Amino acid sequence: MDNREIIKLLNIDFKGELEATMLYTYNAFVMDDCEISRLTEGVAADEMRHMWWLADLITKRGGRPSMEIGKIEYMEEDIKDALRVQIQKETEGIEEYEEHIRLIDDEEVVGVLRHIIDEEKRHRREFKEKLEKLK
Repeated sequence: MDNREIIKLLNIDFKGELEATMLYTYNAFVMDDCEISRLTEGVAADEMRHMWWLADLITKRGGRPSMEIGKIEYMEEDIKDALRVQIQKETEGIEEYEEHIRLIDDEEVVGVLRHIIDEEKRHRREFKEKLEKLK
C-alpha cells in the first residue's frame, strides 16, 4: 500500500478520534454524575492524544490531517444513553482500526494502531462498567 492510500485510511481514523474528542468533551460538561463525567473527560484527553499520534503518522508520510467531521449526536438527558453511544463509538473505532491493520503493511503505522486499539478497548470496558452500575 502506498503512502497516499495509508494517509487516506489514517485520515478516516483521525476523523473518528476528532469526533470522539468533541462528543466526550461535551458529554463530560453536561453529565450530572461526577464520576462518569471525570471518566469521560479523561477518555476525551486520550482521544486527543490519539489524534496527535495519527497526525504525526499522516504528516510523516506527506499528508495533512483532515479536520472534517460528520454529524455528532451529543448527549441529551439520559446518561445511560450517553454511555451506550460512547460504547458504540469505541466499538466502531476498534473495528475500523482492526480493518486498517489488515490493509496497511507499514510497521510503524500498524504498531501505533494496535496501541490505540488497546486503549479503545479499555475505554469501552470502563464505559460498560459505569453503565452496569447504573442499571
